[in-house]
Amino acid sequence: MVFKRTKLMGLSLLLALAASPVFAIDASFSKYVDDKGNIYLPEDPRKTMTHLGSWFVPEGDVSGFHDVYTEAETVEVYRRTGVFPDGATLVKELRKHNSGDYPTGANVSYPNGETRLWFVMIKDSTNRFPGNPLWAKGWGWSMFQTDNPDKNVVTSFEESCKACHTPAKETGWVFIEGYQATLGKPLH
Repeated sequence: MVFKRTKLMGLSLLLALAASPVFAIDASFSKYVDDKGNIYLPEDPRKTMTHLGSWFVPEGDVSGFHDVYTEAETVEVYRRTGVFPDGATLVKELRKHNSGDYPTGANVSYPNGETRLWFVMIKDSTNRFPGNPLWAKGWGWSMFQTDNPDKNVVTSFEESCKACHTPAKETGWVFIEGYQATLGKPLH
């Protein structure tokens, strides 16, 4: 009888913790972040996430297709409100390209199957990781290279991300032109 009571008390404690606001916030924040604020690349975002938008950069070190993926729920909220919800994950995959002439036009670009790298940003509207240099301006910042997709190579927002994202300061540090919010209007 003592075993059953202890087991039930343990189950009650576990249920109470799961219902507490602190546990719920941490558990539901993002499955791509650990408790120290380390960010992980989602597995195969083209399969497991929803396409949010794209850019094409014709020349330079980051030329090619920039396709952005996120959770389906994030797409719904963003298109309805124009705001990324807390815990939203944005994965930008940079893919190299080739070009050719087709009936649809000359010099048509298409992805050649080779990924350059991935950027991952995770929205944090409550400053969960104070003092962690990867978390700033309401986001967690990371970059993963194809030769080691398990290692975030960003050392800090200030050193690795700020210079490129400063032009997007007025839009929450995110270049939103590729993901127009519909604000309640149908997409078609």
